[in-house]
Amino acid sequence: MSKIVVLASFYPKKDKNNEVKEILLSMINPTRLEEGNELYNFYEEKNIEEQSEIFHLFEIYTDTKALDFHKKTSYYTDYRSKIIDLLIKPIEVKILSSIDAK
Repeated sequence: MSKIVVLASFYPKKDKNNEVKEILLSMINPTRLEEGNELYNFYEEKNIEEQSEIFHLFEIYTDTKALDFHKKTSYYTDYRSKIIDLLIKPIEVKILSSIDAK
């Protein structure tokens, strides 16, 4: 089975950066403890021109079963319900399957 890589990007409303950041930070520890999660890293991108921040999650799961488990956890559904109204646009999620990774 192929590993699954997830790239998720979050674009907070101007006054909601800290709230979005806190919600995403709360996801790190429980997700890293999941069986099948190999990597769950949180990044920040400063958009100097617009004076805003964009947040990114970079995730690696052993397979689709592990990703499906993650999406069914209570903390995942809780974060999704809280974060949507704090963003200027929907979460951008890219799910990638490895073709030639080592």
